[in-house]
Amino acid sequence: MSDKTDLSRKLLSQASQLEKLRTPPKPRPGTHRLFQTTLLRCAPEDVFEFFADARNLKKATPPDLEFTLLSPENIVLREEALLHYKIRLAGLRFSWTTRILAWEYPSMFVDEQARGPFSFWHHTHTFSPEGKHVRMDDEVIYRLPLWPLGEIVHPWVEKQLLRIFAYRRQQILAALSKED
Repeated sequence: MSDKTDLSRKLLSQASQLEKLRTPPKPRPGTHRLFQTTLLRCAPEDVFEFFADARNLKKATPPDLEFTLLSPENIVLREEALLHYKIRLAGLRFSWTTRILAWEYPSMFVDEQARGPFSFWHHTHTFSPEGKHVRMDDEVIYRLPLWPLGEIVHPWVEKQLLRIFAYRRQQILAALSKED
């Protein structure tokens, strides 16, 4: 074998390993993804600061959910911070605790349900400049409890999540988008 052949095999092997790293693992059954993008006419710092103020969680949540922040309103959000709150959905009251896993001003933060109604909830918020706009991406990976039985209500849960995120988008646009 020539050195050229060895090098080609080595490069193919490295390319194959890189492709495996780029391909996310197949999710567990019952894992769902919600992804939304919103363009805002403001700076990434403005969006990040909106989310850094825990009082804005109530503003960005539909009133019928009766969002109640149990943590102090002046809580400093940062990595490992815990937020405690309650919401009402379909007549049921849920306690929810969120842990901030990553906090990178002004580009992104990640929160995860530490305690709440889902068996898993992981929400990545990213804020990227795009010309005169900032692109706000939300990716939520979640699982319902009691799989596979819980999947029966997934169409309803997904509809509620889309409704909640539509309201949230509307409120954030109203609060942050600036005219030229």
